[in-house]
Amino acid sequence: MTETQGLIAGMFLLFALVVYTFWPENVFASQKEKTRLDFLLERKEQLYENLRDLNFEHHAGKYPEEDFENQRALLENETAELLAEIERLQGA
Repeated sequence: MTETQGLIAGMFLLFALVVYTFWPENVFASQKEKTRLDFLLERKEQLYENLRDLNFEHHAGKYPEEDFENQRALLENETAELLAEIERLQGA
């Protein structure tokens, strides 16, 4: 391969990389726009994970009983409100 052919191949590769990186409608990188319901379902999973972690840490002795009860009540109330909103949105 001559120096000119190598330069042309390099420029073609550079051009292809720039086009791939900055193409406005890259199919591989397109994302679906989240709805309110999608956000709430993700938040529900986070709250369930937080409750599991809280229970684990309490059983490991990291949380005093009073703090555990307060934190659990807050998480359970938030989860109940979230589930009610999810149910309302799924019913609509």
